[in-house]
Amino acid sequence: MPILLARGDITRVVADAIVNAANAELRPGGGVCGAIHAAAGPRLAQASAEYRREHGSLLPGQTAITPGFELPARFVIHALGPVWHGGTTGEATALASAYRNSIELADTHELTSVAFPSISTGVFGYPVELAAPVAIGAAAEALEGARHVRDVTFVLFDQATYVAYERALRERDG
Repeated sequence: MPILLARGDITRVVADAIVNAANAELRPGGGVCGAIHAAAGPRLAQASAEYRREHGSLLPGQTAITPGFELPARFVIHALGPVWHGGTTGEATALASAYRNSIELADTHELTSVAFPSISTGVFGYPVELAAPVAIGAAAEALEGARHVRDVTFVLFDQATYVAYERALRERDG
């Protein structure tokens, strides 16, 4: 199954689910997270708070799912990526888990299409040139075992991020 790349605004993507580069508390934040919360409307923050009350905060690599509310996507999968600490504290493992767990959660809900941002490469400081191969590899691995998810698109906001993901995808496909 191909992995696609697109430049643009993930909040405008029509998909079964878009992935939010979430914080541990699932609160509205900056960057992609803030944009998704703003576009989805206040019910997303309410649903996220309810999830947190019932299940607690997320740990790096973990995911949660809520409705998409005002978004074109039916669902939002909240994925907590790691904060970058130089690459020596399991960041790559946690980042790969965030992508794999997102696809597995979508598959559990019988969703077929998922759109990802570049998780952890904003305020969490993960260098995009290191994050992109992890993201592409983890998504490809998860797709192999998926029963329902067929379409994975990385929706990347800026040209530099797009180029890094394009390079990682090219290197993975040989």
